[in-house]
Formats: sequence, structure tokens, C-alpha cells
Amino acid sequence: MSTTPTRVVGYLRVSTQQQADEGVSLEAQRTKLRAYAVAMDLELVALCEDAGVSAKTLDRPGLRAALELLDQGQADGLVVAKLDRLTRSVRDLGDLVERYFDRRFSLLCVADSLDTRTASGRLVLHVLGAVSQWEREATAERTRDALAQVKADGGILGREGFGWKRGAAAADPHGPPCREPIESERAVILRLRELRAEGRTFAQIAVVLQEEGHATKRGGRWHPTTIQRILRRERDDDPES
Repeated sequence: MSTTPTRVVGYLRVSTQQQADEGVSLEAQRTKLRAYAVAMDLELVALCEDAGVSAKTLDRPGLRAALELLDQGQADGLVVAKLDRLTRSVRDLGDLVERYFDRRFSLLCVADSLDTRTASGRLVLHVLGAVSQWEREATAERTRDALAQVKADGGILGREGFGWKRGAAAADPHGPPCREPIESERAVILRLRELRAEGRTFAQIAVVLQEEGHATKRGGRWHPTTIQRILRRERDDDPES
């Protein structure tokens, strides 16, 4: 009893012309994928290629086209000559596994003997996915700890708010930067505080500032949410409030 061949789309990538000398030229990959399809009884429905494109991102025309064929139901799996042709990032591979290859589609790799239609292939992919998840969580922890340390040292996180600019370290040349006031913007803050004290709403204050010709941080229009955000930040920065 014959079985229906698995429909696969082949994905090929080279980032430099020199890779032709390393056995991963587009033509070499085409040959490998076609031979692999015959040997493994696969129906190769299409070949999608990226030439001169690095694996630093998943946003590649050829890869997008290959994944669209999967989404459209025109193929049941993706086949590559080497896993690094698909991506060199464990994190990006984890993203692809989560979106495509965990349950919906198969992933096959010629050189790495990876075939997620088998139990061993799925195990390898799940291990790679677990490593990707660990990498994401470890990166998040390092980022959170670093930001907490910067804040504890008196450093500035993010952009400077309205009324301030980033200055040099106060005493320690190797210490965190400090803020310096922008007098023109501090005058605007004083003005909106006066208007607020008069009982004006945020919307009314925005209209007044616009009519008086006061500039925002980036030259746009004044909005009620901008007024509210500036006043809240000023209040949070005031130890006596």
C-alpha cells in the first residue's frame, strides 16, 4: 500500500559569494535538497532562496515566501541543507519551532540528520526549543538586574523627561550620568503648574500651551496625556510630594 509523499518546500540561503567555496552555494544546496527529496520520498513543491542575506534576522524575502507556502497549506514541511541556512540563532530557531514546527509542520535538515517526523527528531527540536526558552529568560534576568543596578547607582533609565537633559557624571568620571535642567522647558513646567493650580483640565492646559507657542520636547502638539505625564513625573521626582 503506497503512502502519499510529504510535501515540502526547500529553503536555501547564502550570505556571501565566498560561501560557494564552502559547499553551501545555492546550486550546491539545490542539488542536495533535490537528491534528499528523492531519497526520502518527499514531494519538493518549491525552492525559496535568499542570496546575499545574513541569518541575523528571520525577516528575509525567501524565508517569508517559504513560510507563507506552509501557512497556505501548499506544503507540510520545510527542508534545508544545513540548519544554519535557516538560522544561526537558537532564539530565532525557538521562535520558528513555536510558530511552525512544534505541531503544525515538519522540519527536515539534510546535513544535521534532523527529521521531526520521527520521535528522535522531535526530541532534538524540543531540546533546542528548551535551550531557546532558557536563553530568553536568562537574557531577561540579566537585563532586569542591570537596570536595577543602574537605578540603585542613581543612573538614568530611558529618555530624559521634559525639562531635563543628560549631563556628565557629577563627581566620579566613571559614575552614572546625571540630569541637568533645560531652563526653557522648566519655565513651561512652571506655567502648566500655574494653570493646573487655577483648576484647568489637562485638555484646557494643552490648548493654552499651544496658543502661547510653547514647544514640546520634540516639536509636536500638546496633548492632555502629555500634560498629565509631565506632572506625574515631576511629582514622582519630588521627594517632598
